[in-house]
Amino acid sequence: MATPELLAARGVERFDVERGGDVTFHGPGQLVGYPIIDLAGHKKDLHWYLRQLEAALIAALAQWHIPAERTIGLTGVWTAGRKIASIGVHAREWVTWHGFALNVSVDLSYFDLMVPCGISGVVMTSMERETGARIPLGEVATAAAAALGDVFSLQVSERSEQEMKADMKADKART
Repeated sequence: MATPELLAARGVERFDVERGGDVTFHGPGQLVGYPIIDLAGHKKDLHWYLRQLEAALIAALAQWHIPAERTIGLTGVWTAGRKIASIGVHAREWVTWHGFALNVSVDLSYFDLMVPCGISGVVMTSMERETGARIPLGEVATAAAAALGDVFSLQVSERSEQEMKADMKADKART
């Protein structure tokens, strides 16, 4: 684990949060998705939910011919023994929060500052490293959203930041 001085020198801020998955990194070049899903309408089982997130990411990665898979006993998405997506979730009253980080074109050296997900010896990878091509983050976001919609049988729609803020303001006024 890196010292606070080394983290500061690299411009890394550390945050403690309530979620499974141990230590991870979020930064530029990652698709970070925090699906908010009421599991009461699906299945009240966090292990099931984790497997569904993995399935959605595996389906999204297939669009770039990346042979992604699960690794028995470990959470996340892997390709050829390397970890390409990390998952850490939490739920309150069966409503999920936190989620996944899919490495698209991230600077993988940041993972050298930690033991990613608490798994000693893990080798992190990215879509860019696996394909040799720079893949637009927006295209990956669209593919991942569609795959999540398929896996959870939900309608996916795009909304602007202004629309989301208006919805949040309306929700807050109702409570």
